[in-house]
Amino acid sequence: MGLEDEIEDLREEIAETPYNKSTEAHIGRLKSKLAEKKEKLENQSSAGGGQGYSVEQTGDATVALVGMPSAGKSTLLNALTNAESEVGSYEFTTLDVNPGMLKHKGANIQLLDVPGLIEGAAGGRGGGREVLSVIRTADLVVFVLSVFEIERYAPLARELYENKIRLDSRPPKVRITPKGKGGIDVTTGPEVALADNTVREVLRERGYVNADVAITESVDLDGLLDGILDNRVYLPSLVTVNKADLIEPDYLDTVNEELRAEEIDPEEAIFISAAEGRGLDALTDRIWEALGLIRIYMDKPGRGTDYEEPLILKAGQTVGDACEKLGGELEDRFRFARVSGPSAKHDDQQVGTDHQLRDEDVLRIVARR
Repeated sequence: MGLEDEIEDLREEIAETPYNKSTEAHIGRLKSKLAEKKEKLENQSSAGGGQGYSVEQTGDATVALVGMPSAGKSTLLNALTNAESEVGSYEFTTLDVNPGMLKHKGANIQLLDVPGLIEGAAGGRGGGREVLSVIRTADLVVFVLSVFEIERYAPLARELYENKIRLDSRPPKVRITPKGKGGIDVTTGPEVALADNTVREVLRERGYVNADVAITESVDLDGLLDGILDNRVYLPSLVTVNKADLIEPDYLDTVNEELRAEEIDPEEAIFISAAEGRGLDALTDRIWEALGLIRIYMDKPGRGTDYEEPLILKAGQTVGDACEKLGGELEDRFRFARVSGPSAKHDDQQVGTDHQLRDEDVLRIVARR
């Protein structure tokens, strides 16, 4: 029996086993085995070679445009950037990953128009694994849905989930500390419903013999596995509804109902028309917010503050991160910095490398010669 058959058998057994306290540990073992078999299959596929996609990441952040074939991704890429991605009204127009550069608020944001995903992509259909591997390297996923195909959102999200991409969430609070002896000790918070024995069985299936395990938030079996495995990618996402210029007034309520059926808040969805250029300003602003980018204006000795080409960092980054991005030997030569703006207590506050910067701070770095 091949790995694909074993994977299918495990999926069927999981689906057919009723979930309750007495079967929880058994299902946990099955899901752990399933994860292991899928990893082996992916490794075999990678070792087998074949044509994939290679995209050099450039700019301050990378955004993957994800949608079914002919949802309008190429048209959107062309509308937002200087790229020239082939556009057609038929399926599978894009056969390669096409990059373009969106310039917004001084940032260079790389957009990737990836080939349209189809169901079964995570299992390899239509070169899906190669496409999904590109999406995993992005900083943000933007779903591009045709206004007439809102129901395609769930299959798209499922393919990303099957490829270990977790959207709009963070890693579960599961901490595992291996030890030399004593078996597996489990400590859980009051909100954790999983039985301690279930946790032990899942960890044993993953090869743990002696370890201290602490779970401090409510997780299900899938969340437990996410907390154990280190191959999950956590990305923010946005949903755009393309071809909005074709919505008749009396059809808008239907569109909103379809969005709610996909658990998408119509107020959060971004209605655009890539072909007509509508809604693109709102989309670029939302991309900026979702990426969590900040602008740092550098105060250059003798030249004043450069407001035209800011240094782009991510929210929460520090003066030390700014030095690293500026490059050279600045980190080694750093003496102190002066900051004015939202993060400073007062103008020209003297700070060290651990000072956390905020959007539109003015930064001067004083370095040794």
